[in-house]
Amino acid sequence: MAGPSFDNRDGHIWFDGEMRDWRDANVHILTHAMHYASAVFEGERAYGGEIFKVGEHHQRLAESGRALGFELPYSVDAITQAAYDVLEKNNIVDGYVRPVAWRGAEMMGVSAQETKIHLSVAAWPWPSYFSPEARLKGIRLKTTRWRRPAPDTAPVKAKAAGLYMICTLSKHEVEAEGFDDALMLDWRGRVAECTGANIFLVQDGVLHTPTPDCFLDGITRRTVIELAEKRGYRVVDRVIMPEELANSEEVFVTGTAAEVTPVSQIDDLTFKVGIVGQQMMEDYDALVNRREAKLIELRSEAAAE
Repeated sequence: MAGPSFDNRDGHIWFDGEMRDWRDANVHILTHAMHYASAVFEGERAYGGEIFKVGEHHQRLAESGRALGFELPYSVDAITQAAYDVLEKNNIVDGYVRPVAWRGAEMMGVSAQETKIHLSVAAWPWPSYFSPEARLKGIRLKTTRWRRPAPDTAPVKAKAAGLYMICTLSKHEVEAEGFDDALMLDWRGRVAECTGANIFLVQDGVLHTPTPDCFLDGITRRTVIELAEKRGYRVVDRVIMPEELANSEEVFVTGTAAEVTPVSQIDDLTFKVGIVGQQMMEDYDALVNRREAKLIELRSEAAAE
């Protein structure tokens, strides 16, 4: 995400139903979300001008808002239209889309019943989350001391801003030691996920992935499971303990930003970038590009009619 500061760019952001100049899309310092993390968001990718699984993303955004006790002020369809309007306004064909909803500044304190719910959508060009070299050779992970919370301590199924504080702490901690990302365990000590991606292990040709009972069941995760099963691979959703990592021939991570990225190291363990991970990477890349090319073709046909 290198480039100019995110508060000082050319372009436009959709903000509460209207396009604003990028530099004017601001909120007050006493906004509730700034102090109490009362915000939810999504991360989406546009390929060839089409946003992959956009409906699923915006439905999850609405569900995340409800988990935090508020309804979005716009429908899923309206948010989807806003996302495409932002891409068009900023002349973005391949990029990242960030819808975010938050509580406003009408109240200051833990209580927030009278706050207004705001919603904005921004988009910017963004290459792979990890470098092309890392995607070829595999990224290096280190287990962090921070753990995913139990379901009775936080709204773990929401893509909520507050849940990412420990992700930032974890990523900074391991990056300082030369690693690319952190592997997070859950409160029970089970393998959970990375700071922004789900994880898969390959053992004897079978894919294993942690049951997402205290973290997000990622949209990319579900897509990769479908792709793997279509290839004839067995996929097992189960409890995975850290000591089982040593029994894996391959490891890879999945996410909207990470897409499908192989892992070459976790702590002191090393893994090969193998055929299964390569197939999943190629199949996912082919899916998002084929699917969006087809949608563009259908849109063009509809416009011609």
